[in-house]
Amino acid sequence: MRIELEKRPKVSALFSVLSPFIAFALTIVFGGIMFALLGKNPVAALYSFFVEPLSEVWSLHELAIKAAPLILIGVGLSVCFRSNNWNIGAEGQFIMGAVAGSILPVVFYDWQSPLVLPLMLVLGMIGGALFAAIPAFLKAHMNTNEILTSLMLVYVAQLFLDWLVRGPWRNPQGMNFPETRSFGAEAILPEMLASGRTHWGFAFAIIAALAVWFMMRYTLRGFEITVLGQSERAGRFAGFSSRRMIWFSMLFSGALAGLAGISEVSGAIQQLRPVISPGYGFTAIIVAFLGRLNPLGIIAAGLVLALTYLGGEAAQLSIGVSDKVTRVFQGLLLFFVLSCDTLIHYRIRLVRERFAALKTDEAH
Repeated sequence: MRIELEKRPKVSALFSVLSPFIAFALTIVFGGIMFALLGKNPVAALYSFFVEPLSEVWSLHELAIKAAPLILIGVGLSVCFRSNNWNIGAEGQFIMGAVAGSILPVVFYDWQSPLVLPLMLVLGMIGGALFAAIPAFLKAHMNTNEILTSLMLVYVAQLFLDWLVRGPWRNPQGMNFPETRSFGAEAILPEMLASGRTHWGFAFAIIAALAVWFMMRYTLRGFEITVLGQSERAGRFAGFSSRRMIWFSMLFSGALAGLAGISEVSGAIQQLRPVISPGYGFTAIIVAFLGRLNPLGIIAAGLVLALTYLGGEAAQLSIGVSDKVTRVFQGLLLFFVLSCDTLIHYRIRLVRERFAALKTDEAH
């Protein structure tokens, strides 16, 4: 006896649209059960996650700060996933973008110029793209599984950052703490509004989402991404190259992840530390799927997942749960998103081994 997935001949358009909302509702239900099993009041816990962070102006600014990298990375990943290239290493590209963009304010600390910040952003994009080029090269020219290579490179990036801030880039006036110098005024991403800390990284995220939406909807490149993602063979008949698409999608995704990294470091943290991300690169995978791989949907999904980060911090203070609970809560959301999509597009069949063998013989 084995389980098979059989593609449904007709897929309900209504359920396809409702799938993220169903997944979110299931997450709320099972999240409440999880909090109850932990001995916490489910209503109070869900209030801490989804309502309390929206009660103050400053928390709305924090929401935008946390949503910015999720949206930027998620938009880049949507291009990869829609072209059937599974970049799982955006967290590493985020880190390497932050490292590359920090060369100017750390190594050339005394250079003060209006060019510093624009060059930092460009270097961040280049750093993320070059790190994504490694799994792109391995897949395009050696047929290596990009899921494994991109994921393993995340740990390389994390260890490289840790080595830098504890070694050559450690602040000589930092009382031996593992961190770089604080960035100078010319290297800090300015705030968008006077009422809070929201920096221009959030604007970059919205602009990137709108630009990718336009590309996917109205350009030949967007059509190429869609065709190759749905059928590589059909794409070859149309004259499209899957190898070029591997390079384009991975470099594009890495560049946006790198931009997210340097924007986070320059705008929110303003120095490099051993840990600069609570897992944005991995959470952005949930954002991409929750947003249906649509850049406009990713904006909304990024805000929702950013809310879970803020809610997790609020829940730690108000009801006394650990940050691991936030990770589990986000994992529930990804699980239900993928489960709903699978059950909408496929039906589950139990196949007896003997019957399956007879069916195979008849087919021959």
